[in-house]
Amino acid sequence: MSKPDAKAAVANKYLVTDTTKKKINFPTLPANINRLFYVQRDPNTNTIVYELNMGANGELNTEEPMHVYWIKYNEHGQHEELNFIQRKFAYGLTQKPLGNGKYDIRFVSYKKFALTLMKSADGKYHIYATIAQKQAILNRIFVKIEGGSFWLPNVVYVELKGTDPATGQEIVDRFKP
Repeated sequence: MSKPDAKAAVANKYLVTDTTKKKINFPTLPANINRLFYVQRDPNTNTIVYELNMGANGELNTEEPMHVYWIKYNEHGQHEELNFIQRKFAYGLTQKPLGNGKYDIRFVSYKKFALTLMKSADGKYHIYATIAQKQAILNRIFVKIEGGSFWLPNVVYVELKGTDPATGQEIVDRFKP
């Protein structure tokens, strides 16, 4: 094989590899008045939903203000609670009252990312986070994972999407944890 043919073979190898990568189309969640934000990640469309934990009386559960669960889109779209390992080591939250109806919220798997649950000027609860160095209402998190293991996934990046509460504009930021 001549050198140009070898280059063509290598180029074709990469083309085949690139075209065989599975592209995932993530669903947009329907409106839900209690949903605060959601997390989607590779390798499937299953979505973790973080919503207000409202009691039967319509009041916020002050002991555990947020409820976390799955929407299993790659199965039948059913809702499922997080299992013990997911709740304690991956997608669960620590939830601590700060007073005046505010709560410090942290992911159990990434405690340095501070979230604040509080009412905004519209009288509704929202999750606030720092996105692109601005305080914003968090709407969505996407986690790009390539390989790794169950306990130590290789996180390529985390993308945050939120809304600037002053202007209503979308704010997006990516970082490598």
